[in-house]
Amino acid sequence: MTKNPFYNAILAIGYIAILVSGVFYGSAYLDGVIQETIFLPMGFLATFVLSAALMGYLFLYQPILLILDGRREEGIRFFLKTVGAFAIATALVIITALVVGTLV
Repeated sequence: MTKNPFYNAILAIGYIAILVSGVFYGSAYLDGVIQETIFLPMGFLATFVLSAALMGYLFLYQPILLILDGRREEGIRFFLKTVGAFAIATALVIITALVVGTLV
């Protein structure tokens, strides 16, 4: 785990990009191949839980350690920096999507 909030935010965006790329590009290969069974919703729920756990780790682990160490203000600042960097990265992704969408 990195102690840099900007790296944590970039890791979160990277995880999302990898996950979405797999679903977006992988679905073309699986169209009509996979039968709908109970395992599809189980897989989606498991992916959601994994994502929530990973994001919780990336966003909360260091701030909680700092708060438990008695450095409350530093922990809050770390959390807000991580969320802020993630918000900026998210805005860049959305702007990129809008720009690419208008060019196509």
